[in-house]
Amino acid sequence: MTTIDDAGTFILGDRTVRRLGYGAMQLAGPGVFGPPKDHDAALAVLREAVALGVNHIDTSDFYGPHVTNRLIRDALAPYPDDLVIVTKVGARRGSEGSWDPAFSPEDLTAAVHDNLRNLGRDVLDVVNLRIMFDVHGPAEGSIEAPLSVLADLQRRGLIRHIGLSNATAAQIAEGRRICDIVCVQNAYNLAHRADDGLIDTLARDGIAYVPFFPLGGFSPLQSSLLSDVARGLGATPMQVALAWLLRRSANILLIPGTSSVAHLRENLAAADLALSDETMAVLDGVAAGGGGA
Repeated sequence: MTTIDDAGTFILGDRTVRRLGYGAMQLAGPGVFGPPKDHDAALAVLREAVALGVNHIDTSDFYGPHVTNRLIRDALAPYPDDLVIVTKVGARRGSEGSWDPAFSPEDLTAAVHDNLRNLGRDVLDVVNLRIMFDVHGPAEGSIEAPLSVLADLQRRGLIRHIGLSNATAAQIAEGRRICDIVCVQNAYNLAHRADDGLIDTLARDGIAYVPFFPLGGFSPLQSSLLSDVARGLGATPMQVALAWLLRRSANILLIPGTSSVAHLRENLAAADLALSDETMAVLDGVAAGGGGA
């Protein structure tokens, strides 16, 4: 059975985590809204992830809402001692599934307490502030007010560590003047590499970078190039994309999500996929093919 030890480890806050983790978003219903189609299958995915060595799970109480955290609690509590659960606040779901900002002190405080209750924890390992000036991508704007709320909750002992999601370099710099930032979670992959410089800066400072959408936004040409490389390696395009991210920088932590045990095992097997320097060079060219940024 494939495990993920070969993917290496990195420090997240004050804990050592394996670099291949699991993102729970896909365990909710369609559009990350409502309950899963198969509750027992969702529990099985979470249990199998931990059984295969995953000790970093990404979630949020606005997934569902309130769905994925309760699934995590039902599947895994009492939690393994080495398990790090990272959650997000700063958004809420509208009645029809919209993603809306929730940045007020009252919203953020309530969200932290919701996460604590639904996960069944006394303290949250890591809370990311999901910046919502633009739901579709990073946009400039001061984060001092909402981040100061989380820093206060951290001082009160409800949060161990704080991170940022959907953040610009300027917001990260502003955030680091307010509190320690242990991770940054942004969209980044083989084809969309706007954060290349940021990743290197964070690596220098020992801060984890957690990319989401490892295959998001690829053009048909880029997808074709990736598929050709994957076929030559006897792997899937997702496995190659994940393996490239693991080699891109040692501070990158991966959180591929799935609602299938078989797909979970396939994703985690990316840790065993060795990419030569020649293959890396070919893959680095994918960003230039078909309009990657």
